[in-house]
Amino acid sequence: MSKTAEQVWENSLKVIKDNISWQAYKTWFEPIKPVSLENEILTIEVPSQFFYEWIEEHYVELIAKTIKREIGKNAQLEYRILMESRNAHNPASVRVSSSTQGSAAYSNQYTQVKQQEDFSIKNPFVIPGLKRSQIDPQLNPNYTFDRFVEGECNKLARNAGMAVAQKPGGTSFNPLVIYGGSGLGKTHLVHAIGNETRRMHPNRTVLYVSAEKFIHQFMEHARNNEINDFINFYQLIDVLIIDDIHYFAPAIKSQDAFFSIFNHLHQNGKQLILTSDKPPKDLNGMQERLLSRFRWGLSADLQMPDFDTRMAILDHKMKNDGLELPAEVVKYLAYNVQNNVREIEGALISLLAHSSLVKRDIDIELAKKVLRNIVKTSSKEVTIDAIQKMVCEYYSVTYDKLQAKTRKREIVQARQISMFLAKQYTKNSLKTIGDHFGGRDHTTVIHSCQTVKNLMDTDSLIREQVKELQQKVQLASI
Repeated sequence: MSKTAEQVWENSLKVIKDNISWQAYKTWFEPIKPVSLENEILTIEVPSQFFYEWIEEHYVELIAKTIKREIGKNAQLEYRILMESRNAHNPASVRVSSSTQGSAAYSNQYTQVKQQEDFSIKNPFVIPGLKRSQIDPQLNPNYTFDRFVEGECNKLARNAGMAVAQKPGGTSFNPLVIYGGSGLGKTHLVHAIGNETRRMHPNRTVLYVSAEKFIHQFMEHARNNEINDFINFYQLIDVLIIDDIHYFAPAIKSQDAFFSIFNHLHQNGKQLILTSDKPPKDLNGMQERLLSRFRWGLSADLQMPDFDTRMAILDHKMKNDGLELPAEVVKYLAYNVQNNVREIEGALISLLAHSSLVKRDIDIELAKKVLRNIVKTSSKEVTIDAIQKMVCEYYSVTYDKLQAKTRKREIVQARQISMFLAKQYTKNSLKTIGDHFGGRDHTTVIHSCQTVKNLMDTDSLIREQVKELQQKVQLASI
């Protein structure tokens, strides 16, 4: 019985999922839909040009290998790329093959679709006496890319932001929507994009404004019957950055004004950069026509920084301020202050201030005393769940894989080390430890612990990794 496109793609995803990180899978493969399978050609649907380009550059070899296993050595891959029309009721799409020639073919077809969608607009009325060079960009000069610490939690957003700064309005990241929780660096990043754009393109007009300020300005102009002046002012901007667009939700009239501004800027090759506390699809109260336009470009999220990124943030802050702290204190802060960048920097400032006021050197005891209201400290025994979380984060392994009955070497090794640490640092029985790892019995725990001991005696890399994890567990239990 021949396989369907859905079956081939589902089987391929099982292989792909085991060969890339969970975040990469969620970002780049979950949105893809299988379309058809004809004459050994699998057609998949991707949501944008950016998706097509990214998949071709980073994952095409992996996909090719997996579909050849499912279809045969002559298997081919084609993309159907959704091109959301200016008319929300008339979406367009183009189809290309997975090859360099396919990329060229795509570019030509994309141009044709764009030409069909174009429609003329009148040049904006220029406000009398206003010179573009006199517009204050409202940017914080201290927020730059040099001061934005890169990690896995923000890599996509940062790289997209740098691409936009180098070529504003000239990439497929338009609009660029950056979303994430409070304190994760959204505002810093968009200011950095604005500052870098001004450095590389001094003739471009850049403007940063919060959504709240935008709404307030609109209301003032509406009261004075000057809405046209308000809209025409914003249509002068080459790179418009609006922070916290979720505040637009209850402001319907402001959304109408922004819709007009967005259309004019986008159609004239200007760059829009937006931030939000959640992805566009979850922005309740926003007009669908705006949400549709937000999906034209790239939405990139900022996540909570992992341990390595938190260490890098502290190291960066200390170097900038000319500070030195004991290594154990830095690791203590990095492990315990986990929510966001703002809290990490705040914890460091609080510790330094207290040390200066009481004229006492900084050590673990002082850190515990000063930061008890910031970090989650406890004298209780560290839990098996906490150890599993540490090991998963350290080895970039998802929790479900740690529980699964897989024999992949890296997963087995992470599981064995987790059991070793659980036996060493908790008072749980071997049976209880085994239960936390998918219901494995006590003999498996014993074998795992002995295996880790043997590896530590013979493998210097494993020994260093286990020692580092032991130190993390000890810091967590302080």
